[in-house]
Amino acid sequence: MSLVHFLLLLLVAGICGSLGQLLAGFSRAGLFASIGLGFVGAIVGSWLARLAKLPPIFTLNLDGQAFPVAWAILGSALFVALLGWLFHRGRRSAW
Repeated sequence: MSLVHFLLLLLVAGICGSLGQLLAGFSRAGLFASIGLGFVGAIVGSWLARLAKLPPIFTLNLDGQAFPVAWAILGSALFVALLGWLFHRGRRSAW
């Protein structure tokens, strides 16, 4: 994999992670966290899609590396929602 393809893969993962944060309604992460969330979302989303026996919806092929965009967005949204629930669970509202 060349450097350009690796940077494109990071860009796609960052966009997927950012969209997942947007869908979950919890966006306190920066660029590197969004990239990480995109990759974690791709793993979680692909795993859930495999369990449910769903086909790949939108997959980008970058230099032989397939990246499941739709499942990455869904998986990152689920992961961010879980993180938001875990970290806000112990806090009490002032209202």
